[in-house]
Amino acid sequence: MPPRFQAFLLAIVSLSLVFTSVAPAQVKAPFQWSKFEYQGGSYVSLRNIKDFYYFSKMTFGSVITLENSSYKMVVKPGSKQCHLNGVLFVMSYPIVAKNGQYLLHYTDLVKLIDPVLRPASIPNAKAFNTVVIDAGHGGRDSGARGVFGPEKFYSLQLAKLMRDQLQAKGYRVVMTRSSDVYVSRSNRVAIANRYPNAIFISLHFNSAHSSAAKGLETFTVSPVGVPHLGRGVRERDFRKVPGNIVDSASIALATAIHSRSLLYLNSSRGSTNYRMLDRGIKRARFDVLQGIKIPAVLLEGGFLSNREEAAKVHSFDFQRTLASALVKAVDVYRGAILRSGQR
Repeated sequence: MPPRFQAFLLAIVSLSLVFTSVAPAQVKAPFQWSKFEYQGGSYVSLRNIKDFYYFSKMTFGSVITLENSSYKMVVKPGSKQCHLNGVLFVMSYPIVAKNGQYLLHYTDLVKLIDPVLRPASIPNAKAFNTVVIDAGHGGRDSGARGVFGPEKFYSLQLAKLMRDQLQAKGYRVVMTRSSDVYVSRSNRVAIANRYPNAIFISLHFNSAHSSAAKGLETFTVSPVGVPHLGRGVRERDFRKVPGNIVDSASIALATAIHSRSLLYLNSSRGSTNYRMLDRGIKRARFDVLQGIKIPAVLLEGGFLSNREEAAKVHSFDFQRTLASALVKAVDVYRGAILRSGQR
């Protein structure tokens, strides 16, 4: 295995094996990155990406594919979509074509590609034994109103199933709510920040104007300079928020959460293949993600506005399967940190 891939989370190997580790090796000389300026932003070339991460082959067509025997990265000029071993990530900036080069924004290199492909470089990834589970909404805040029930009910059901499984494995579990009560977003942040050696998982279910919308998506906080998904840049987007302290650790946690959820819910080996669409790992400026100082993700576990998907979410088997996936993701992320020697 190439020497720059030191032990820790490494990359997604497949949906069935999210992280692996390799023996550490010494890097003989620092890699020389070539940077390009474009419309006020700093970029690196995909050829640099190929060389640094030891992709053996790079092919061009309607998409650009970089691959070797273990990893496959697929991007498209003008698009923010990036598939890493089949899992969709939504980058902060599109791939740019300039002077015969295809360029990737430096923010996406540092805050997405590098943490996933070279996670030994992640700062602030601490060992933990506490999981803060945030059941979205509650009390007077029902959240999305589904055909079979409100979001607040399903998020709490999922949280309780996760809690029970995690506690059986020896984890300490903190619930931001364990009944149908209203908890403000600021109080959810305050609860999470009481536990410095923990991770935070916020559980939600989606809604859209179009009843055709469906699928899973996972969010981490937007990096500095990157707006909330779907809106333009605002001045405050350039201010560092507490969540940016653990940007890289959060994207690694999101990778485990998102890929395991897809694996378990779409497995033909289970009692039901729920055929959940991959809507990707995305960046947003949700209050609970901005204010939390530990690795934090927000999962949208399906669309209650889609009758077919709402029926899936309503089923206990779906809830139990998703809870098991999330617990396994916690195990995978924690085990990788411990193997890396991070403290």
